[in-house]
Amino acid sequence: MDSFADRKQYCVTAEDNQAEVRNSDDKTVYRCLKRMADVTLSTAALVVLSPVFLVTALAIYMEDGGPVIFVQERVGKDEKRFKMYKFRSMRKDADKIHEKLKREYQNEEVSFKLKDDPRITKVGNFIRKSNIDELPQLLNILRGEMSIVGPRPLPVYEYEEERQRYGSTYQARYQVPQGLTCYWQVEDRAETSFEERMQLDVNYAHDCSARLDMYLTMKTMLAILHGRAGY
Repeated sequence: MDSFADRKQYCVTAEDNQAEVRNSDDKTVYRCLKRMADVTLSTAALVVLSPVFLVTALAIYMEDGGPVIFVQERVGKDEKRFKMYKFRSMRKDADKIHEKLKREYQNEEVSFKLKDDPRITKVGNFIRKSNIDELPQLLNILRGEMSIVGPRPLPVYEYEEERQRYGSTYQARYQVPQGLTCYWQVEDRAETSFEERMQLDVNYAHDCSARLDMYLTMKTMLAILHGRAGY
């Protein structure tokens, strides 16, 4: 016959299992709601903002020629790679200049950025400050490659360097859909180090919920309205 201790252990295990089932069910509902919101909002935004897409594409082409869309391979959920879209805000030879600038500034940051980046065009400067350059990612969201809220997907070269330097330290950030906005996008991005951004992404992966997504979406809209854009 089972001892009292055995029965007590069984009861604790059963309660824990029930809690795990509830948590799993909650996460399933959350993921379904998140995907429904992504599809609905991205579709509506693509329709409403179609004139902005047209004007932006014409402005880029008139200043610097084509292509107007910049396509870059990024790392998404579960470390799967996909092609992310942006309006081109830099010169066509921007990639060639990148490593040269890192050497000139003697900067070994994984994510190297300059406030007054000489690679950025005049139109590009405007669409970056207004975040218009990110609008084509609505297509990535509609296709299920991204979400509205989630860690920003890293370019492949940043991802590879991040894994080489930090190993699995920030692994959790890849367990959720990568997104347009998350914790560090709603603050002053220029003052946030790469390590801090990665840790904030890990925090989101642990804390993500429908309420948090709504909060971050609203904070992002306010940040855009107040001109706190990244570079």
